[in-house]
Parts: sequence; C-alpha cells; structure tokens
Amino acid sequence: MADVLTFKEMCARFDVTPRTLRYYEYIELLAPQREGRSRFYGPREVARMTLILRGRRFGFSLEELRQWLEIYDKKGTEEQYRVWVELANRQLLVLQKQYDELATTIEDLRRLRDDVAETLKKE
Repeated sequence: MADVLTFKEMCARFDVTPRTLRYYEYIELLAPQREGRSRFYGPREVARMTLILRGRRFGFSLEELRQWLEIYDKKGTEEQYRVWVELANRQLLVLQKQYDELATTIEDLRRLRDDVAETLKKE
C-alpha cells in the first residue's frame, strides 16, 4: 500500500478541500478504493486528479473532464487524444478572446488613469 494515498494525504497533495474530493467522487471523476469508511487513492486516481486540476486551470468544466476521462475507459487512448485536441482547440479560441478583451480593458484603464493624472497636474 506504499503507492496509495489516504483521503487526507490526497487532499494535502493536491491542496484541495475534503469537500472538493468528496464532490469529485460523487460526480464520478474519481473512484477510490474503499475499506469501510476509509478511501484509498492509487496511481490511477492520482493521475486523474492531476488531469482534472490541469483541465480546470485551462477552463474546462467538470462535466467536460468527466466525459473526456470516460472516453479512455470506453474507447482507449487514441480516441481520448483525438477528443482532447478538439477540446483544446475550442478552449484556445475562448481563452484568446478573453485575452484580447483583457488587453483592451487594460489599455482603456491605463489611458483613463493617464488622463486623470494629467488633469491633476493641471490643477
């Protein structure tokens, strides 16, 4: 059992709350081994948690991640990779739009700040 983590160790390793870990199990993102009330997370669950958190950072929904992880079990690695490329392409478009909007907002805020600073100098 050296390569398994307890519930508490899993929370600490991934810096998530117990509520988050239980929720991921509830929505079938994770399926730890159970012994009574104890949960144990093996390499598969650790790998899945790594992918889940990375996917969340990229902006994917938990449902998208659940479906994507399910593809591996049903259709294998190649199909999972194919779907990943499609998801990544879509998300890159979303992120690029957000990036462009943010760049515009930053420029507008700088311009406004500079205008107000100029006004203060004149007074």
